Amino acid sequence: MARVLVLNGPNLDRLGRRRPELYGRTTLAEIESRLKQLGRQLNLEVELRQSNHEGELVAWIHEACERFDALLINAAAYTHTSIAIMDALEMFPGPVVEVHLSNIFAREPFRHRSFVSPVATGVVCGFGPLGYELALRAVAARLGLDGSGDG
Repeated sequence: MARVLVLNGPNLDRLGRRRPELYGRTTLAEIESRLKQLGRQLNLEVELRQSNHEGELVAWIHEACERFDALLINAAAYTHTSIAIMDALEMFPGPVVEVHLSNIFAREPFRHRSFVSPVATGVVCGFGPLGYELALRAVAARLGLDGSGDG
């Protein structure tokens, strides 16, 4: 069974309460439950973690290089500021999918720049919590676990 680490950055622990008109009312716990269920269907072991601290996210990416086959990351505000996260992701040997709940390109101009995108396999943004599920399906396809043979 392939292993996928899902990392969530700052303030995502406040989902469901923080700006629900923009981010929705779904909590991070609900996203985790849905992803674990979908992971079982796709033959993926899914582990989710969240931190408000850049260094902790970097350490988890380093750990992922040795223990996980794929990585989903919503770096939140660090998407637009963290060269350290970009450098760590660049070392990850498997597929990396950047996920955002909102369409960052339809928001403030400073959000249009992503330090994650240049080292990501793909980007999913603007679909709310469904984006995580789309990203997980994309990872399964990339790993050849969806029966498509496109691994």
